[in-house]
Amino acid sequence: MNKVSNRVKAFFSKPANIILVLFSVILVLLTLYPLCELLHHTFIVHATDATVLPGLKKGELTLQSWKKLLTTSTHKYSYINFYKPMMNSILLASLSAIFALVFGGTVAWLVTRSNLKAKRFISTVFIFPYIMPSWTLALFWLNMFKNPGIGTGSPGFIYSLTGICAPEWFVYGLLPMVIVSGLHYAPFAYIFIGGILRNMDANLEEAATILKTPRRRILLRITLPIVKPAILSTFLLAFASVMGSYAVPIYLGSPVNFYVLTTKMKTLQSTAIGQAYIVALFMVILGACIMLANSAFTGSRKSYTTITGKSSQISLVDLKAGKYVISGVLCAILFFVCIMPLISFALESLIIKSGDYSMANMTLNYWIGKSGSVSTTVGDSGILQDPSIWSAIKTSLKLSVICALIAGSCGVIIGYAVVRRRGSKLSKWVSGLSFFPYLIPAMAFGAIYLAIASNFSFLANSFTILVLVGSVKYLPFATKAGTNSMLQLSAEIEEAATIFGVSWWKRMTKIIIPIQKTSIISGFLLPFVSCMRELSLFVMLVSSKTQTLTTMLMTYNEKGASQYGNAINLLIILIVLTINFTVNKVTGASIDKGVGGN
Repeated sequence: MNKVSNRVKAFFSKPANIILVLFSVILVLLTLYPLCELLHHTFIVHATDATVLPGLKKGELTLQSWKKLLTTSTHKYSYINFYKPMMNSILLASLSAIFALVFGGTVAWLVTRSNLKAKRFISTVFIFPYIMPSWTLALFWLNMFKNPGIGTGSPGFIYSLTGICAPEWFVYGLLPMVIVSGLHYAPFAYIFIGGILRNMDANLEEAATILKTPRRRILLRITLPIVKPAILSTFLLAFASVMGSYAVPIYLGSPVNFYVLTTKMKTLQSTAIGQAYIVALFMVILGACIMLANSAFTGSRKSYTTITGKSSQISLVDLKAGKYVISGVLCAILFFVCIMPLISFALESLIIKSGDYSMANMTLNYWIGKSGSVSTTVGDSGILQDPSIWSAIKTSLKLSVICALIAGSCGVIIGYAVVRRRGSKLSKWVSGLSFFPYLIPAMAFGAIYLAIASNFSFLANSFTILVLVGSVKYLPFATKAGTNSMLQLSAEIEEAATIFGVSWWKRMTKIIIPIQKTSIISGFLLPFVSCMRELSLFVMLVSSKTQTLTTMLMTYNEKGASQYGNAINLLIILIVLTINFTVNKVTGASIDKGVGGN
């Protein structure tokens, strides 16, 4: 008994072990329980299953939903509703994640490791695609390239300007979906990879340079292995994000019958919700497989320490005359992808008649017009004169700040404990649990928590359920950021403080957090940005008293008030940029500063 007691005391004498045990219990309740609910709903008969499962009663346990979706060959039912969308989802998610890695990682390297020009502009603007909801880039793509030969509605900007008709495969289908999704998630690679490149000790690269090692060999054998955790984390986050994306496939894929699991899940939700939950479960399984692969590649015997307390004088790669060409091309791309959408949203929020951009057709009434100045189906005043919009702004900001604080703080603590106990079963268990929420599609995750809230009256239709769902859903962002930053930090720094009797709290607040402030703050900002632009997660949980800006935007767009929708979309982006600027001035760090750009 004494041996057991001593082992228990020794185990809990380490702060990392206490953290892991505590979050193991919390995350089981917040992640595995919803997952079990999702699994349970695949085996019961729902009200919407009556037409596809005749003769069964609501609430009855059955395997019929599984058989119907996976084994029905009649009219190629299983192929059309499951197997083909699953192949499309895997292809889209894989290509988009690779695109995001290559584009975001390349820009991060250029900003942190070369004498590229216009770094400040590039670093600041590159985060715009992530700040903007993914559907805005999809709509912008259509507004630019649609033409009378394909699609419906008014001609796009390129056709109106030049008369050139873009081919259907360029406007709709896999290629534009990969480009739009890859651009949207490229900031993941830019933030995570760039943060490590900026903070890593350059002595290894300098030593290789002195030995006249070719630059390409240094990149492949030294730089890339060091940033491997960020590369794998970026791929994992981007893959899981695209797998759960609904807006981009519905805008760019459905018109040409390119269906993925999310669009099929939405279709099945109204006719066979049991099958929709099965689709959601397979999406979780696919994400889990990627997560296991990530764990295998960053096993306990590998070291990714890049900060050891030594000097880090970085010698920038001289691009010579190419720095002007590369900078020019990159700035042009970023202007088109990041600035042009903002200009189009601003113009669309001012025009009275769609397609007419003359000054006579523009007005500020949709922004600041008083009651009676605007005549639409949803309002008669500008958004800044509408009390419901101000209420939504307050709710969105309050929700985003709280979720960011909760998810960010927990992410830093979990990241610390996971890295300090890396390789242990408990560490792997907590790391896996912390990422589970991201593997569950947002719509399914919101629906599951809605079902759970029905069992607890204080959660139903409340702000609390929004905070709970948002904090859990965005925990993976903060956890990955925290884990990546702690993987860089050598344990020797903390061990030196421990020898002098410095408490764990002081070691965290006085040593670890200040050293890795850049990466840690990005772990707070990512949940904030995600929450500010989230729609799918909250759309089933909000009430008339808890409307957010994104749900208000959806309402206006559905009712044909595109000016209001564009104005709110631009407002969301401006709010996020203002918060980022404020954090920069107060703390000296921001999302773009996390990868350099000085």
